[in-house]
Amino acid sequence: MNLFDVYPLYDVTPAYAKGIVVTDDKGQEYLDFYGGHAVISIGHSHPHYIKRIEDQLEKIGFYSNAVHNPLQVELASKLGQLSGCEDYNLFLCNSGAEANENALKLASFQNGKSRVIAFTNSFHGRTSAAVAATDNEKIVAPLNKQQKVTFLSFEDLEAFRSEIKKGDVCAVILEAIQGVGGLDEPSTAFFQNVARMCKEEGVCLIADEVQCGYGRSGKFFAFQHHNIQPDIITVAKGMGNGFPIGGVLISNSIKASYGLLGTTFGGNHLACAAGLGVLEILEKENLVANASDMYDYFVQKAKELPQVQKVKGRGLMLGLEFDFDVAGLRKKLIHNQHIFTGGAKNKNLLRILPALNIGKKDVDVLFMALKTELT
Repeated sequence: MNLFDVYPLYDVTPAYAKGIVVTDDKGQEYLDFYGGHAVISIGHSHPHYIKRIEDQLEKIGFYSNAVHNPLQVELASKLGQLSGCEDYNLFLCNSGAEANENALKLASFQNGKSRVIAFTNSFHGRTSAAVAATDNEKIVAPLNKQQKVTFLSFEDLEAFRSEIKKGDVCAVILEAIQGVGGLDEPSTAFFQNVARMCKEEGVCLIADEVQCGYGRSGKFFAFQHHNIQPDIITVAKGMGNGFPIGGVLISNSIKASYGLLGTTFGGNHLACAAGLGVLEILEKENLVANASDMYDYFVQKAKELPQVQKVKGRGLMLGLEFDFDVAGLRKKLIHNQHIFTGGAKNKNLLRILPALNIGKKDVDVLFMALKTELT
């Protein structure tokens, strides 16, 4: 049997990793400034993270959600404490797509409506409702187009007001900082007006923090830069540092009932141990503040490259926008400089999503490599 061929692959086979260094099967080391799509939040193979998982595996690795799992309660409590969202309830799942799928379903259950407002260049996942709310025709199948989704542009408040007042919208879903779409973000005024209108119309506001959350923006959640309170918050990626886990943070105004949501593997013992390990390291090593500090240093270093037109994003969810298509530059960084970076829908954008514990010396290495390849 062969693998279903859906990924274009670089000719690199990682064999092991430590911190922000990934070593391939030939012994070549690479600096990881991409973190596997923003997944590696605390660095590869962090000793405390490994111990958390190993200790749990020696006790019990999995049982279904038909029984009590104190680790879920511990994880919810710790997440509420560190994020400042203690007045939310947590539903655990396995991925960002599942988190958004459940969030949209929950919103529809809550108000009995079915249409969704999403935004241009959004990416919310590849499952049914999540992919329907994703602005990428290439990955939206005819089946998914049966979902009622209206796409709007950031900052177009008149269009937003017109759509939300039609009375059939169950949810508005948006990324505080768009990931795949190119690190665009709405203004604080737009955010606050959207939140206000959602409340007035009884529409659930879903903050998709799957990529921009968990400290990556320099605050625990990226929407916290704008002083709003969503009804539902979705998380994944950096939540488990590579172990599959996702979550839906649900406002107390939304009531639970048995059978409303469900999952077999979500919130299993190993996933919770991984999630707790991540939170403990974020707290102990002050990594959210470090993400903010490193952003300032990135901006400073970017001034040394005249080809960089703009630094987009916040914290360690960054994009260096050049005046040319960066596909060739990314290949040179991998093959010549042995540095992983990412791309985006914006072909001129080099996406930077490293672990939150990188330092200035690591950033210096990246910019030295960029200077080498740009001269």
